[in-house]
Amino acid sequence: MPRCKICIQKCSLNHTLVKEYCKKKVSPCESFQAGAVFITGLEKPEGFSDWAWTDINPCVAVLLTGGNFSKGVFDGWTKDESTMIACCTDGIRPVIFKLERIEE
Repeated sequence: MPRCKICIQKCSLNHTLVKEYCKKKVSPCESFQAGAVFITGLEKPEGFSDWAWTDINPCVAVLLTGGNFSKGVFDGWTKDESTMIACCTDGIRPVIFKLERIEE
């Protein structure tokens, strides 16, 4: 069965929104570090943020059940049908994930 390799691409911080909306000092997400890798099936990896998993889980499920993001409505979206770029929905400090279906 295929697995999903989740690579943390970037932990961002929107300084403009922090300045406008946050009461206290805010830093990029502390749950992840750029370059970290998780390998999983359909289950949330140990130590993975519940919030981020909820956000990216639909994409992971598509990849692991044979779907892709390079055909149909997503035509031209990705260069490789076994890869997707996704993010969590934290508008102040989003984390960008590279999701990749791997065969084991």
